[in-house]
Amino acid sequence: MKRVAVFGNAGGGKSTLARRLADLTRLPLYPLDMIQFRAGGGEVPREEYLKAHADLLRRDTWIIDGFGCVTSAWERFSIADTLVYVDLPLVTHHWFVTKRLIKGLVATPEGWPENSPIWRSSMNSYKVLWLCHRGLTPRYRQLVAAEAASKRVHHVKSRAEISAFLDAIKREYQAANRRSEFTTGRTDTR
Repeated sequence: MKRVAVFGNAGGGKSTLARRLADLTRLPLYPLDMIQFRAGGGEVPREEYLKAHADLLRRDTWIIDGFGCVTSAWERFSIADTLVYVDLPLVTHHWFVTKRLIKGLVATPEGWPENSPIWRSSMNSYKVLWLCHRGLTPRYRQLVAAEAASKRVHHVKSRAEISAFLDAIKREYQAANRRSEFTTGRTDTR
């Protein structure tokens, strides 16, 4: 697990999962919202975004959280060695967008550029939910089914599965850390 793409519909908890995964694995995290949008919510020019995204993909290790655009998403999925697809029930996505909206009225959501227009962004997320559900969700499901033979694929469909996935990663990395300590004699407090 060196190049991880975390993706799914809006408001599914991708950013929270990606942050936790980065903490557990110590892989660098790159939320696409911070690359695609400026402080205040303005979108960066498409070519600037695509260049920044291509630069990330050339790195040896990364967790990239988000969608970006169709072109960059499918390029990222092909290069990633690990796919984490958050595929919760649509009603859960709606609830999480609503919860983010309410919390966002007080503080900028973590992983979002400062002064992001929370109301406008949330209304856009509600629209994206349906568009993604109809258009991208079937493609995402096909992707993870097709890639399961050649990549590490995690298709999480509930909050319980997200927790179980993160617990499994924690155990995996703790075991790897113990093996490393044994062979090198060094202790890493993760």
